[in-house]
Amino acid sequence: MLDVKATLTDAEERMDMAAMFLEEQLARIRAGRANVAILDGVRVNSYGSMVPLNQVASVSVPDARTIAIKPWDRKAIKDIEKGIMDSDVGITPENNGEIIRLSIPQPTEERRRDLVKQCNKIGEKTKIEVRNVRAEIKEKLKKAIKDGLSEDLEKDAEGDLQKLHDKYIKKLDDLLAAKQKEIMTV
Repeated sequence: MLDVKATLTDAEERMDMAAMFLEEQLARIRAGRANVAILDGVRVNSYGSMVPLNQVASVSVPDARTIAIKPWDRKAIKDIEKGIMDSDVGITPENNGEIIRLSIPQPTEERRRDLVKQCNKIGEKTKIEVRNVRAEIKEKLKKAIKDGLSEDLEKDAEGDLQKLHDKYIKKLDDLLAAKQKEIMTV
């Protein structure tokens, strides 16, 4: 027989993973302010293997519009620049022989709207994932009735599942609203 509590816990874990995914993705979208998270996807060739940027250099934000990257090995500057250029960051690096600087431009109104649309697309995909989890668990509960789960228990579990779903959809909406406010603030 189906363990209702374990099933609901599993559903909550999966919905929480979706919320964490959205937070991660939104952190990578830059809104005119320097944020080291935009470099999370950058891979650099170091001694023949591709490694994350933060394993070959220290990354800092000296001011609101600049990201400074100080390689631990000066010879790696060209590889780091190449890694940034090959990634989807979209900023041309400048170096002075010791430190690589990325200047974050002020986004235009049109670019801000595009960023909001991009956030909404990611948010919608995440909401679909949460809805899919709900549908999958509902299906499990319906099948469990045939295996001997009482209808009352199934209805209660379905109600709890709906509450979980609503809680996470609200959390996703709040994350999106906060990011949209951050992007649209000049």
